[in-house]
Amino acid sequence: MDDSRLVADVMLGRLARWLRALGYDTLYFRDAPDRRLLAVALAERRRLLTRDAALARRAREAGLLVRAEQLDAQIREVTATLRLHPGRALSRCLECNGELVPVDPETIRHRVPAYTFATRREFRTCRGCDRVYWSGTHVAGIHRRLEPYLRPALAPDDR
Repeated sequence: MDDSRLVADVMLGRLARWLRALGYDTLYFRDAPDRRLLAVALAERRRLLTRDAALARRAREAGLLVRAEQLDAQIREVTATLRLHPGRALSRCLECNGELVPVDPETIRHRVPAYTFATRREFRTCRGCDRVYWSGTHVAGIHRRLEPYLRPALAPDDR
């Protein structure tokens, strides 16, 4: 089981999105039945994140029952329990989980607002859905929320 590759059940959509923002490979299907989620987790050696105790039991070692109800507590619980190292923040598409890759700005000029194109130099596209990303004003807020999870965890002797 690769603990940095995840699949989240239907109750954990917001968590999946923020785990993607942290750079973790996190699948999420809005309408997938439990048996499909479990099959994906086992076939792809992913950890299945769920709020459903029965599904977590069926998943055995592939499952992780997320007990926290609030988003930040869920992020802390998952990253601590799985001992996830800080990922590459904002390296995955928040919508489809695809990898983001740098792109020549001229190739996407027609796909972004004129002001954005004039004021930004770097753009990335998703390998999965081809969505265009750039560092806008919202990125500072995202980094503030992610900052506690991006710091390397200290060993107990280092604290």
